[in-house]
Amino acid sequence: MRIEEAIPFPYEFEIRNTALVLIDMQRDFIEPGGFGETLGNDVSLLEAIVPATKTALQAWREAGGLVVHTREAHKPDLSDCPSAKRNRGNPALRIGDEGPMGRILVAGEPGNQIIEALAPIGSEIVIDKPGKGAFYATGLHELLQQRGITHLLFGGVTTEVCVQTSMREANDRGYDCLLLEDCTESYFPAFKAATLDMVRAQGGIVGWTAPSAALLAALRSGQ
Repeated sequence: MRIEEAIPFPYEFEIRNTALVLIDMQRDFIEPGGFGETLGNDVSLLEAIVPATKTALQAWREAGGLVVHTREAHKPDLSDCPSAKRNRGNPALRIGDEGPMGRILVAGEPGNQIIEALAPIGSEIVIDKPGKGAFYATGLHELLQQRGITHLLFGGVTTEVCVQTSMREANDRGYDCLLLEDCTESYFPAFKAATLDMVRAQGGIVGWTAPSAALLAALRSGQ
């Protein structure tokens, strides 16, 4: 298949060798009252990508493609959360503290769950990651290799942090990556714009970008 509208040039992939990776579409980041909002962020910016992401996810499922969901999640004892991460900045609440939706970024807590609209189904892969990147300390690379995956389609939040980190990790491991432009967002729109430019700069130094409509068109045409 071929996504003609991809930048910097058309992106070619086979469904059997491609996975859709949705990064950290968690309640605490996206829903009002969650951790993201307690930090002073406008979560409506992130909520706005849910319809396009849901449409892309449904189309990918119907095409029989592999789906990977990630959650930024730590063990309850925080043994996998270094102080350099927990103490960064000056937030009112830190990782592990009790927040509006339970303990912040702790596995199993209500706020750590993927939003209902994009909830995993069936045999879809769910990765709990202790870092910003999806490949650090997760075994994701091995899972993808076992399934013959060579290409990755990315969506999720936030664009400049966990999404970009995961794309760069994937690029270093040899995957051809495309970021779905309207299925990713940041609390800071300028950061998203800059990330899109960085990803596709210099002939796609990290990967490609394209609107989700271009992916849907490719899936409909089968070419």
